[in-house]
Amino acid sequence: MALTMTQIDIIRSTAPILKDHGEAITRRFYADLLTENPSLNEVFNQANQKSNHQAAALAGALYAYATNINDLGALTPAVTKICHKHASLNIQPEQYEVVGEYLLKAMGNVLGAALTPKILEAWTVAYWQLANLMIGQEAQLLATTGQWKDGRDFKIVAKSQESSEITSFYLAPVDERPLPSFLPGQYISVTVFVPELGYHQARQYSLSDAPKAEHYRISVKRQTGDADGHPGFVSNVLHDLEQVGDTISVSHPFGEFFLDFTKDKGKPIVLIAAGVGITPMISILNASVLAGYQPRISIIQTARSGSVRAFANHCADLASKHANVSFKSLVKDADPCGCHDVRGRLSLSALDPKDDLLLDDTSTLYFVCGPEGFMADIHRDLCGMGVGSARIRMEIFGTGASPSA
Repeated sequence: MALTMTQIDIIRSTAPILKDHGEAITRRFYADLLTENPSLNEVFNQANQKSNHQAAALAGALYAYATNINDLGALTPAVTKICHKHASLNIQPEQYEVVGEYLLKAMGNVLGAALTPKILEAWTVAYWQLANLMIGQEAQLLATTGQWKDGRDFKIVAKSQESSEITSFYLAPVDERPLPSFLPGQYISVTVFVPELGYHQARQYSLSDAPKAEHYRISVKRQTGDADGHPGFVSNVLHDLEQVGDTISVSHPFGEFFLDFTKDKGKPIVLIAAGVGITPMISILNASVLAGYQPRISIIQTARSGSVRAFANHCADLASKHANVSFKSLVKDADPCGCHDVRGRLSLSALDPKDDLLLDDTSTLYFVCGPEGFMADIHRDLCGMGVGSARIRMEIFGTGASPSA
């Protein structure tokens, strides 16, 4: 059933209510949903539940949906991102029914009489309009995976420490069948048992190498929770408990952040990464070098210090061997080894417009990954330098959509 013009007006009129009460609604939604459907605790990120990041993200999404209800094209990037994540988790259509029931019930519990029958009816239709759109997109994504739709058993065949907080995991399929390729920059979902919770949890991790038929590689930062609240359940299990020889469940690769050698052919690329945001960039860099990509490639990496920075030596080595590759390293704090080009917080104005940012070519693509504030700053600065948003691609880990301002 499509929304009528009257219902569209009703949904738009509720945007201020969602702005004021959205998070109360989503907190109630998650509390009731997960209490009465405990099996769904394995679907939702429990670290984000404890920090309320997921409730805040959903509240923001509801507000954005109400605001853009008559122009859903504005929501396409966010919807696409969510659909890829859902596909990696193999979310099923019937789960949308449960979510819709509890979300609408939470609206009623929080808003009371303010949720009139007409508003409830409009939001019911609006929910299913979006849900059916997403169900369709996710079915199309899963249709590309062949028989690999749910988790597949992989063995950890090697672990390699890349920095004081990032470790790489080399994962090979137990069935030893050749792995499908992926677009560099994409991710997989990894599912492990979390003893502290007593059930499984899944997380998405960028593939951090070029596609290989025999194994995948992810590079995982230990999330201590110092800045973001609760320590990461899965990252700490991977670092501390999962050892070489252990088996974990892995999804088919997904993700809308990538370099496409066919569509992007001939375009210079600038890879700008902060912290663990370097991981998808290494996949793009390695795949590009392996494919003999001829356009210029500039990789710009920033980290708190040399001890937490990963893959710097690898990037420098590739830059020394390939004339079209350049590498610049920046660290915020003192770096005893001196293995950096610039000290301090990354500022695009301090970089060379031609050699580092490749601004002399109006086809240059910019890939940005790191904390939300970092990406918002980079996006704003690039736009201020005349780079259109269509040439800026951003990947954000966790909840929410990529910031653009």
